[in-house]
Amino acid sequence: MTARYIKGIALMLLCSVCLCAGQLIWKLMPGMNLIYLGGGFAVFALGAAAMVLAYRYGELSVLQPLNSLTYVFSQLIGVFVFAERVSAVKLVGVAVVVAGVVVIGSNGNR
Repeated sequence: MTARYIKGIALMLLCSVCLCAGQLIWKLMPGMNLIYLGGGFAVFALGAAAMVLAYRYGELSVLQPLNSLTYVFSQLIGVFVFAERVSAVKLVGVAVVVAGVVVIGSNGNR
């Protein structure tokens, strides 16, 4: 893997984290607080910018599936921030998503 390729993956991971962070900000928003609303959109915008930059460094067919890690990060936020319970079915789903990302990601840039 080249440094350029790794940079694309890192930017796409940043995008996924920003999507989750934006959603978290909105979930924590008390009422229709414009500061929280704007903050969530700002974090989403940062994620979109990271995505656009990521596409310059890697293959679309490898980078775009990394966005599915947003589901994994959302599960982690649910557990650690909101004390949500994770069922066995959800754990299997998370494992399948991670396995898919690994399989697709390991086949790129060849």
